[in-house]
Amino acid sequence: MIAAEQSAYSYLNAYQDLAASLPGQDLPWLQQLRAEGLTAFAERGFPNIREEEWRYTNLAALNKTVFAPAAEQGVDTEWLQQYRLEDAYSVVLVNGRFDSALSALAGLSDGVSVRSLTEVLAQNPESIAGRLGQTVASSEHNLIAFNQAWFADGVVIEVAAKQQLDKPIQILHVATEANALAVTRNVFVINDQAEAEIIESYLGSADSYFTASVNECLLGRNAGLTLYKAQLEAAKAQHFGGTYVKQASDSRFAHHNFALGSLLARTDIHSDLDKASECSLNGLFVASGRQHLDNHTRINHLQPHGISREFYKGVLDNKARGVFQGRVIVAEGAQNTDSEMNNRNLLLSADAEVDTKPQLEIYNDDVKCSHGVTVGQLEEKSVFYLQSRGVDAETARNILTFAFANEMVDKVEHAELRGLLLQELLARFPAMSL
Repeated sequence: MIAAEQSAYSYLNAYQDLAASLPGQDLPWLQQLRAEGLTAFAERGFPNIREEEWRYTNLAALNKTVFAPAAEQGVDTEWLQQYRLEDAYSVVLVNGRFDSALSALAGLSDGVSVRSLTEVLAQNPESIAGRLGQTVASSEHNLIAFNQAWFADGVVIEVAAKQQLDKPIQILHVATEANALAVTRNVFVINDQAEAEIIESYLGSADSYFTASVNECLLGRNAGLTLYKAQLEAAKAQHFGGTYVKQASDSRFAHHNFALGSLLARTDIHSDLDKASECSLNGLFVASGRQHLDNHTRINHLQPHGISREFYKGVLDNKARGVFQGRVIVAEGAQNTDSEMNNRNLLLSADAEVDTKPQLEIYNDDVKCSHGVTVGQLEEKSVFYLQSRGVDAETARNILTFAFANEMVDKVEHAELRGLLLQELLARFPAMSL
């Protein structure tokens, strides 16, 4: 047995008992999709540091504990309430399974459909058959393969052509059991000229668990989707979240990624742009202790006149480690592409570390592309300036650090979400409290 097979053996062994409970057992196309993921995972196991795009992130912890689906689905509703947004519809997934009793979807217009993936697979699977696996394949990497085989539920959101949501849809991914495995596959379809705003909140009341969630986003012509991700997992959680987007011509996709929680987390955001489509990626990762937060983005300009903007910031203290890998690809024939990428990182400790790897791959001459990276500490002259105005050194450093991070929070247009993120930012990084 090769090493990759050994690392995956416990999960593969447990899968034999789990498979019968997974949705879609009577659907040959879905069983083939799962089999492809299972085969890929069996061959290579979880991604490892010998793979170029995983060289900075070691997933060995996933092999030490065999996370399993939770037997209990109970939720402390009072605890959950503090994360609910009042000005939003809400969908709740508990340990990876849709909970209709906790969800609040009353008032959705007729042109908007929000259903659990399990329900869609049971009642009208033909509506999802061509969409699962359309934006990302198991060959991307083996956490995708794992998700493809193991997903137990998810959310399917579809907005009809020319429809616009009157308020956002918040998806609350909640883990409540120790060593729970929550694997979800979500599909967001925004049809031609439609607009939607979706907010993902990842939470955990348990101590240690593993979340693996994949979003497949399909944007029609001149459609718009704004997607927020608030990764607020528990202190010892393991997290993988991937968002994969296909944008039709003239579409607009904006993603705001806030990675504040978990012990180890990886976020993928990949988008394929058609003619004259736009993509905006903003992100903030804040880590302390021994947290490890990995951010991987890829923007594929496939057709002419595409526009992309990417701005990520990292704040790292103690022995934390951050990773930013941003890649922009301009295909042959994608003339007049306009792309900018910027990554700025602030290290608050001599033991903190960040690995940043911006990449531009350009196969066309008629483009405007740039990228920039900075890694540094607080400027002493700025600290001194505040001290000269009567502020002590510690408070001065807190003010400067807070201002650096809060720039990304200020980009959030939803006021209630912006306030929640600000509270979480201060709570998870006490050194920034003013």
